[in-house]
Amino acid sequence: MFLTWVVLSGNFSTLLVSLGVISSLLVAWFFHDLLFPNVTFRYPGIFFGFIAYIPWLILEIVKANFNLMYLIFHPRMKELIDPHITVFQTNLTSDLPITILANSITLTPGTITVTATADGLFSVHAIDRQSADALPGTMLAKVADIYGEK
Repeated sequence: MFLTWVVLSGNFSTLLVSLGVISSLLVAWFFHDLLFPNVTFRYPGIFFGFIAYIPWLILEIVKANFNLMYLIFHPRMKELIDPHITVFQTNLTSDLPITILANSITLTPGTITVTATADGLFSVHAIDRQSADALPGTMLAKVADIYGEK
């Protein structure tokens, strides 16, 4: 939000930028437990791990879009589309990694998270067998690696 404010205000004076940085850091420090309630001083690792995860997720979303396009435009579309619900257990125990995995699955075209419980049990609707077989797969491994839940 600080960067957005700086860009939109157009005021780059040293005093305002330094006061903005200081106030942003203070607010982040005082309220860090609202976003990361169970995570202790591992923020830089989690932050950079999540930043590295985003381009990978975007690439997976693009690949899933092409797969879905292939299914939709294929002449035997009704034979290729095999919707069903896949249930799998994960090793995730914290709320934030479970939420990130559930949202990542839902963002990927062709799959949608139906339920995700606090103990890591997921049920996911997949449009075809290929999408279902890929679950939980690499996505789970990457999210678990970011949060140290291996």
